[in-house]
Amino acid sequence: MAAIKRISRELAEFNNNPVAGISAGPVSDDNLFKWNICLTGPQGSPYAGGLFTLDLTLPTEYPFKPPTLNFTTKIYHPNVSNDDKGSMCLAILRSDNWKPSSKIIQVLEMAVGLLIEPNVEDAVETSIADEYKNSPDSFKKTAREWTNKYAK
Repeated sequence: MAAIKRISRELAEFNNNPVAGISAGPVSDDNLFKWNICLTGPQGSPYAGGLFTLDLTLPTEYPFKPPTLNFTTKIYHPNVSNDDKGSMCLAILRSDNWKPSSKIIQVLEMAVGLLIEPNVEDAVETSIADEYKNSPDSFKKTAREWTNKYAK
């Protein structure tokens, strides 16, 4: 299956060139389509010091269809749904934006980028986006509190 070959190649590339603050890999050797991800909250962000876990699910049609990325650690963020799904709104993951040349590591680096600079124009949680724009200190305070409560 072409998807397994591609995923295996990307996993090997990631393991040979790890990215600071990101650990990732399949949940088991016999299922390359489900990955566990750990992101370290970036320094200078309200998520600094936190360890966030995510689930990455790759479709059997990968790389022709995008993966899904969900936070399993609760996070106060305009681009992550505030429900038990933790769905992340990331432009690259939309079907109309996804390109077969895109890679898993690019998705994860963009997720880290959103922790540094949320995209309030593409928010899932509009009230948090409004707070980020209009009361940045209040947003940062709550984001830090949630990081300390859920990501430590």
